[in-house]
Amino acid sequence: MLSKDIKFNEQDQLQNNLSPSKRSMAFDWRNYIVYIAFIGVLIYFSVTLYDDGFLSTSNLLNIARQTAMISIMGVAMTFVISTGEIDLSVGSITALSSLTAALALQAGFGLIGGLSAGLGTGLLVGLVNGFLVTKIAIPSFLVTLGMMEAVKGLAMWITNTAPVPIVHSTFNYLFGSGDIGPIPILLIWTVVITVIGHILLKKTAFGRQTLATGGNEIAAKYTGIKTNRIKFIVFLVSGLMAGFAGLLYAGRMHSGRFTFGEGDELSVIAAVILGGTSLFGGVGTVIGTVFGSIMIGTINNGLIIMGLDVSQQMIIKGLIIILAVAFGRKTLKK
Repeated sequence: MLSKDIKFNEQDQLQNNLSPSKRSMAFDWRNYIVYIAFIGVLIYFSVTLYDDGFLSTSNLLNIARQTAMISIMGVAMTFVISTGEIDLSVGSITALSSLTAALALQAGFGLIGGLSAGLGTGLLVGLVNGFLVTKIAIPSFLVTLGMMEAVKGLAMWITNTAPVPIVHSTFNYLFGSGDIGPIPILLIWTVVITVIGHILLKKTAFGRQTLATGGNEIAAKYTGIKTNRIKFIVFLVSGLMAGFAGLLYAGRMHSGRFTFGEGDELSVIAAVILGGTSLFGGVGTVIGTVFGSIMIGTINNGLIIMGLDVSQQMIIKGLIIILAVAFGRKTLKK
């Protein structure tokens, strides 16, 4: 550990000794690609769709509402991918969590019962994912791919594909359709989760251990990091945040539905990679993830206003995911 600290100190001293011109030459614009791309997308749609109200306050707030669930799941997915793992089950978890919360509310268990059912569903699936990955040593891609199908099937089965209405006004206000002044409650939840996630990843020992686990798991083990414990926790958090996203879907739409979150796992992963998190682990940024989510939401919103049909939107969305992976590869050398 001492030699490692000395190495880092030497690197920091070397960086400080660089002249300003050399430090500027060391600047890598690719690290800020998501912010540059976001500004470019925003300018493009602002100019081309100015007369269609793209920049109106109502439309911008609508983008915030539409991207909230992706952003919140993306914060948790940043931790998962930073460890070198992946979670494909988050979209299905949102659907099942929305239904269990709706069923609990419908049965008269109240606000606390609804929250416990929805969040508990996410935690339970996350626990199973983490157990299978860390204890049984099954690759996370296979575990969560299978869980994605199993959870989706369970969501369809428990209500026979029928939606479950939610008439609990407090739940709907707090978790989806409410506003505090002009600000949507969904935007507030996004900001709160983003701040917590950023602090955890960048300012705590857990965050440093998460990045170390993904950067070099063997080396992390030699330094005393319990890498399996870290992975287990991040899968728990991923399940919890997917469950929370299910509550937000339910609150916004005043119902639980098995179709909620369909395809969200791809949008979440794309947002994380576009934001600057390495697909291979070891590098992560929560702020970048949220900007990646907002950029994808902005593109979707702009394409809808432009009148593109669903098939054309899917083509463009697929290209975004390919670009996300391509840019993610650049961090492999770091």
